[in-house]
Amino acid sequence: MVVFNVSQSFKVVRVLGEGAYGIVSLAIHVPTGTQVAIKKIEPFDKPLFCLRTLREIKLLSRLSNHENIVQLYDVQQPQDFNSFKEVYIIQEYMPTDLVNVIESQILSEEHVQYFTYQILRGLKLIHSAGVIHRDLKPSNILINENCDLKICDFGLARLDVSHPNSSKIPKKGGISALTEYVATRWYRAPEIMLNSAQYSSEIDVWSVGCILAEMLTYRPLFPGKDYQNQLQLILQVLGTPMGEDFHSIKSARARSFIKSLKHQVRLDFADLCNNHPSRLQRHGRRKISPQGIDLLERMLAFNPDKRISVDEALSHPFVSRYHDPNDEPTTTPIAAEEFDFDVEKDKLDTMELKRQLYREIKQLRG
Repeated sequence: MVVFNVSQSFKVVRVLGEGAYGIVSLAIHVPTGTQVAIKKIEPFDKPLFCLRTLREIKLLSRLSNHENIVQLYDVQQPQDFNSFKEVYIIQEYMPTDLVNVIESQILSEEHVQYFTYQILRGLKLIHSAGVIHRDLKPSNILINENCDLKICDFGLARLDVSHPNSSKIPKKGGISALTEYVATRWYRAPEIMLNSAQYSSEIDVWSVGCILAEMLTYRPLFPGKDYQNQLQLILQVLGTPMGEDFHSIKSARARSFIKSLKHQVRLDFADLCNNHPSRLQRHGRRKISPQGIDLLERMLAFNPDKRISVDEALSHPFVSRYHDPNDEPTTTPIAAEEFDFDVEKDKLDTMELKRQLYREIKQLRG
């Protein structure tokens, strides 16, 4: 039985989900009757969990005042440092996620447009803060009965080394030199797997492209079994990179690996998606609009320099019915000093990370 040691202001109803990193339960805030989600984390067994928890709290506290990012209500105050063994993050409750919606619903093109627009709108704020989410996937996209959409789970996010406020983040090796798992494999941009010395916010756009393809076809586009198979699946669709696309691969070893693979010819995206068996089963011969195919191709450009930006995607004809530049908020970049713990993480033991987490919660509570 899972025990939630939370304030009496909350009545825990049931467990919603469980993973290696934490357990999420539905609860009622008794004074108001509001439904909330409470994430219980026991982070102090592993430094990796401490880092994820610290990132999540720091970023949600700064970014969650946005319609397309899950709202952080509170983090339960620990009684004292010595008894501080669990973290309880209290956030907005959303009844389902995009995984369940794709599995259970027939999505009209209007649904796909609206969901895509909302993901991009939330991502615009995240990127304006100088942050890369790094783990966008259907299970991290929450949805309610009104089709309102919220991005969640910032535990793998990082400051963008290419962003103007990133001067304190060491450029040597770039983000990919960090050993943490980045993005569930199926939604991972090719430059990450090809050992790019640095990558930037374009990796999130690739993930959105994978999500868009999944909404259109009801199946993951690149369900790789391992690293090599993942890359092969991508090349089977996009074709073997040539010319400047090939030379956008910074690693000589990775270029040699690409050369060693069988040459692939690019597939037609419209044929691939319109004739996908799972789409035919739900939509028959109803075609995806040319605008939807065009946005998908632009998001899934192999070369990150050619990939459509979030701002460009927001004004793309596929989502233009929802686009309002005056209602797509941005924010000030997060100071690099806020993420000193990520720069120094190899030098920080669990006790020091616990101190930082304790201070962050105290500061959040005022």
